[in-house]
Amino acid sequence: MIVLEGQSALSAFRLDRLRERVEAAVGASAATPRLLSANWIYLVEPEAGATLDRPQLLRVLEAGDELAADDTGRLLVLPRLGTRSPWASKAVDILRGVELPIRRVERGVAYRFDQLPADGAAMQALTGVLHDRMTQSVLGRLAEAGQVFESPAKGALRRVPRDQLVQANVELGLALSDDEIDYLRERYDALGRDPSDVELMMFAQANSEHCRHKIFNAEFVIDGEEQPLSLFRMIRNTHAESPQLTLTAYSDNAAVVEGHPARRFRPEGDGGVYVESEAVDSAFAIKVETHNHPTAISPFPGAATGSGGEIRDEGATGRGGKPKAGLSGFSVSHLRIPELPQPWEQARALNPRMASALEIMTDGPIGAAAFNNEFGRPALCGYFRSFELSDDAVDGPTRAYDKPIMLAGGLGAIDREQVAKLSIRPGDAVVVLGGPSMLIGLGGGAASSLASGQSSEDLDFASVQRENPEMQRRCQEVIDRCYALGDDNPVRSIHDVGAGGLSNAIPELLHDAGVGGEIDMTAVPSDDPSLSPMQLWCNESQERYVLGVAAEHLADFEALCRRERCPFAVVGKATEAEHLLLRDASSEAAGLGHPIDIPMDLLFGKAPRTLRDTRSPYAAPWSRLDPREIDLQEAGLRVLAHPTVAAKQFLVTIGDRSVGGLCARDQMVGPWQLPLADCAITLSDFSGHAGEAMALGERSPLALIDAAASARMAVGEALTNLAAAPVASLSEVKLSANWMAACGHEGEDALLYQAVKAVGMELCPDLDIGIPVGKDSLSMQAAWQTDGTPQSSVSPVSLVVTAFARVADVREQLTPVLSRAQDGEQDSELWLLGLGAGKQRLGGSVLSQCYGRIGGACPDLDDVECLRDFFGLIQDARQAGLLLAYHDRSDGGAFAALCEMAFAAHCGLEINLDG
Repeated sequence: MIVLEGQSALSAFRLDRLRERVEAAVGASAATPRLLSANWIYLVEPEAGATLDRPQLLRVLEAGDELAADDTGRLLVLPRLGTRSPWASKAVDILRGVELPIRRVERGVAYRFDQLPADGAAMQALTGVLHDRMTQSVLGRLAEAGQVFESPAKGALRRVPRDQLVQANVELGLALSDDEIDYLRERYDALGRDPSDVELMMFAQANSEHCRHKIFNAEFVIDGEEQPLSLFRMIRNTHAESPQLTLTAYSDNAAVVEGHPARRFRPEGDGGVYVESEAVDSAFAIKVETHNHPTAISPFPGAATGSGGEIRDEGATGRGGKPKAGLSGFSVSHLRIPELPQPWEQARALNPRMASALEIMTDGPIGAAAFNNEFGRPALCGYFRSFELSDDAVDGPTRAYDKPIMLAGGLGAIDREQVAKLSIRPGDAVVVLGGPSMLIGLGGGAASSLASGQSSEDLDFASVQRENPEMQRRCQEVIDRCYALGDDNPVRSIHDVGAGGLSNAIPELLHDAGVGGEIDMTAVPSDDPSLSPMQLWCNESQERYVLGVAAEHLADFEALCRRERCPFAVVGKATEAEHLLLRDASSEAAGLGHPIDIPMDLLFGKAPRTLRDTRSPYAAPWSRLDPREIDLQEAGLRVLAHPTVAAKQFLVTIGDRSVGGLCARDQMVGPWQLPLADCAITLSDFSGHAGEAMALGERSPLALIDAAASARMAVGEALTNLAAAPVASLSEVKLSANWMAACGHEGEDALLYQAVKAVGMELCPDLDIGIPVGKDSLSMQAAWQTDGTPQSSVSPVSLVVTAFARVADVREQLTPVLSRAQDGEQDSELWLLGLGAGKQRLGGSVLSQCYGRIGGACPDLDDVECLRDFFGLIQDARQAGLLLAYHDRSDGGAFAALCEMAFAAHCGLEINLDG
């Protein structure tokens, strides 16, 4: 083995930032190690007996001499021992492509310090800062580095006695209810055998709240009165009332909406030449997800894989779609920036097992932006809210986003003829497309379904996935080539691999087609030979898809994968009998039987329906802001400085917003490029002017006063933001609704029911708007201890609404940039069109939050017809050429909106408040 030293692994800025983190973790003293350098190192193992062209090897790796043997003050961070990193898989392909006889190569980082801690606790703190313990190992001696190429023994299959299911539920973090444990015991009693750990983990993932949405499908009893409809039935009511233009709702990885005809830019034949096709009937896929739990534990990979998972949903819609543009959003607690304390921030104990709000907002947005850009997609809009409230007038936990909201969404293009999946037939191949398995994200679906603090720290950390956008891009290129074949598309059906890994994706693929399957575990690609059958089947390694490929087209599909150098594996076939059989040679040789051998209805059968028996909470006497007690100038400065209102450049300039070439409106507006756009707009193709628009709305703090009003305001804000785009009518708008709540906390279930009912049964039907897609995350609370004292925080019931619509001509958009009159021109007028029925309500406002209060009259959408007329008026006035600029009034009120418009145009304003 050769170990070569490469260039610096960190920029000067990153090096300084890492020094600060080391000092914070270890403590500032004379004994604190000072980081001197961080350089790449390359561990190279040639083929046996081969002679390397060393100069060429050094050029390709951009490496220098062999690493010095002196270990003084040095720590080596390498891929987790016994595993193969994603980087290594790509590097071996490249090195062999230039005819270098390489068996293995790995990359690590050599950190050099002036000294290393003698204290064990300090050393542990130091290594914790330097590496990700799920994917990396730390070594103190160069002589130990060869361990990275050693293969550990494979983990064994385990049988769990039926009388030990309760213990296994806790040990494995399955998050099963008592009813589900009883159901499993009865089913396995009928089978006459004990379940395997593979079967238990698979059942837990497939039936987790995250995957099955048990609360949204539950029966509700509120204040002793049985409710007639489930939450999901009320949401589906919007589609039943307003199905126009929706092609797919609730039945695929994303919803699909009718678009404008578009000309596609695709490779012709087997060559590499791209040509523009004739216009084809086109649609667009819409999806918005949340990735809250992983982002709370590890912000960068949590947010990155949140965006990656949503991108895969768009690609796995129908028989293949193409992601086009993304969005992201964050709700966190107070930032508590050390150098910038704010008067509304109060000191309190924070959860040590979760990232702080500041860590989330410095690392999470970069993770999301990095994945979007590295995949090849721009992120064009988003939101950011910072909220936290402790009120002496109200008993109970702190209201805060200690468990954050991380929103990841977007839209993609899909050909009309590819929208409907085809049924997989017996004999069709089951294919895994994408990267290999690693011990990453194990139990993520179940972990996301628990309130933070109900699982162990190791299980929390193990449930966070890791990202590899380059691999996802390779997969997308294969999908693009497949759907470009039109009727000859070899893909009959496709699902992305998300929560639960293959244990959820493959059974779901088969179940949707009404077939069973025989799967060979030894065919599943893995970069960790130590994985047990349960770990191999259930891990959530990212950038993977499962596909049903027509047997007669399998060879064509394999050729496309080889052309794009995208890993794939035929892992089994569909069977007519609805039975799932998972074979594993080593388990069978050990006399342990098959890891999985169950009828499909055990997994997807009628498990016990959840009952939510709850009571409405009392109206909390939140403290009110008295406007007479505040200084107007100070209040204005506080509002503009509040993170919810303040400038968002730091969330926008971290990414390339032009990648893909189809962006017609990003966040930045005007000659001075301020991030003030109300919506994002994309083009349908490179030739025409038709496109799609998307906009966000969210007013979650209002839910502490009135949950239904908060939900209505979220819908209203999304629509007033979308009004900046040329949308033909409200009936063409489709919404994604992302619901968050701390279900199980006193009164929160009832508040959630009120909010869903207000939107699903009343507001959206009145507006003739459907909600064909959405997501719920219903464990928005955190519990921990500080010096033995129990601590907790609970988020408000939160609805984030994303509005989507097709656009006939993107050039007719409006922005907040004011147009100043030139010499001889008549001055323009600035109008405020109020939708608040003349009521000046400050409850839940950012102004109130700036003074640590929230109580008072709650804003609401009082008149649905007024909103409908407003939307139509804006569109008609635009077409008549009457509008020069447009901006919605939201957090910060008219004051913030006017300031933003003035900032964008570099002008002053004369405002008359008497009119």
